Amino acid sequence: MTKILIADDDPHIRELMSLFLRNEGFEVVEAEDGAGALELIEASGIQLVILDIMMPTMDGWELCREIRKRDADLPLLMVTAKGEAAHRVRGFQLGSDDYLTKPFHPMELVMRVKSLLKRYRIAFSQVIQLGGIVLDGRSNQVIRDGVESAIPLKEFELLFKLASHPGQIFTREALIVQIWGMDYEGDDRTVDVHIKRLRQRFAGDTRHFHIETARSLGYRLVVQAP
Repeated sequence: MTKILIADDDPHIRELMSLFLRNEGFEVVEAEDGAGALELIEASGIQLVILDIMMPTMDGWELCREIRKRDADLPLLMVTAKGEAAHRVRGFQLGSDDYLTKPFHPMELVMRVKSLLKRYRIAFSQVIQLGGIVLDGRSNQVIRDGVESAIPLKEFELLFKLASHPGQIFTREALIVQIWGMDYEGDDRTVDVHIKRLRQRFAGDTRHFHIETARSLGYRLVVQAP
């Protein structure tokens, strides 16, 4: 059973979210602040975190930052009353995967949670299907119609990262850290250069997928419906 942590200082909100998630078969644990949430994450095998921004002791910003120091792959969904674009941008920069603004319908929360879990199950696969194109993470090969071909390693890693989480926006900063590493001394324009090369390389494959620019945020990969 998937275990979900809800970190929110409002007990009524926690109760509402817990009710709907448990009705969908999820196991739910709760924390009223970021510090308590971090303790549960380290001890309880949490598989997804729903976190509010405005919490005592440790707010959602700091919690998100601390989680990403420990686990780059734990799905994070921010839920907050603050809907300004700047807050969404900051959330994505800190490593949040999705963003939901209060008030919301509880079933929308459930759908967001299920979508995130689906993305992350894809992320842990070593082989990704993009329409008629296959990315083999074991050999770093691109396979079209059964024919293998190689592309530069960083381009492959960047494409594989985006394809592992279809529809998810990655900021340039996040991609630099995850592909080039924390010690990379260049600037984030290298991401733009590699994205441009990937678009050129796969210009004839837009019926399978394309890489979309999310203005002021970063990039995401969109898989075309069959």
